[in-house]
Parts: sequence; structure tokens; C-alpha cells
Amino acid sequence: MKSNSVKKLAVSGVLCALAVAGSVFLTFPVLGSRCAPVQHMVNVLCAVFLGPWYGVGVAFTASLLRNLLGVGSVLAFPGSMCGALLCGLLFWKTRSLTAALAGEVLGTSLLGGLAAYPLALAFLGQKAGELAYTAYIIPFLISTAAGSLLAGVLVFALKRSGALRSMGAAL
Repeated sequence: MKSNSVKKLAVSGVLCALAVAGSVFLTFPVLGSRCAPVQHMVNVLCAVFLGPWYGVGVAFTASLLRNLLGVGSVLAFPGSMCGALLCGLLFWKTRSLTAALAGEVLGTSLLGGLAAYPLALAFLGQKAGELAYTAYIIPFLISTAAGSLLAGVLVFALKRSGALRSMGAAL
């Protein structure tokens, strides 16, 4: 049991590093938000390999590191964490990659987009207050759709090759 937890923690660290490194090299601005599709790919990978709670932990840690490094914004927290939680819960309940991808997209774009508004008001100032409360849904949707597409292709390829089964058995 202890060895299993150590393995999951190690995989979490690698996925967190991937999310942070991906946000250094692959981000783009959309309507005042920094889109980081690699974070959403990592959310889906966490859901498939580790489960919802590890996914939320990785999303929080990656968001914190991105903010500390200056390559993210406070909006990274609700977007990544809501997506990771819904994605992980749906995969945990259904074992369906399609459900996990839908959970990531809906969790990040709708729930994360709505949750980002109060944070934007509190931390980003008056300019953010001029936006509608739904203003972050579209940029988050663009980011999560790209990341979820990457994750879907990667997980499908791992499943087809048989690597997904052996990776799941190892964890």
C-alpha cells in the first residue's frame, strides 16, 4: 500500500512538472486570460492514472508554481482545479475517457470560468470588474478544448498500444 502511494506521488510530481513546463513554452493570451492547454492535458492524465484527488492536488500545485514563476495568473486556480475535479470524478465513476474529457471541458470552461470572476475582481482590479461574470468561459473553453484533444489522442494511443493497461496496473 505504501509503495503504491509513493508511485502515485512520483507520477504526480512528473505530471506537475509537465504542466508547469508546458505553461512556460505553450501558452497564449485570450481575452485577458493565459491559456495553458498542457495543464488540461495533465488534468485528464491525472484522472485516468491517479484519480480525482491527485488531479486536484496536481492542478493546485501546478497553478501555484506557475504563479510563482510569473507564467500564470490567479485565474489558473479555478480553471484547472474545477476541471481536474469533474474530470477525475467522471472517470472514476464511469471509466470512460469520453466522460473524462467532457468533465474536463465542462468543469474548466463553465465551472472554472464562473469561479474565476470573483477572483478576477479581487486580484486583478477594476478592469476585471468591467467584464461580465461569464467573460472567462470562452477563453477557458478554448484552452481546455485544445488540452483535452491532446489528452484524448495520447490516452487513446496508450490504450491501443496496451501501455495504458500496464501503466494502470503499475499504479
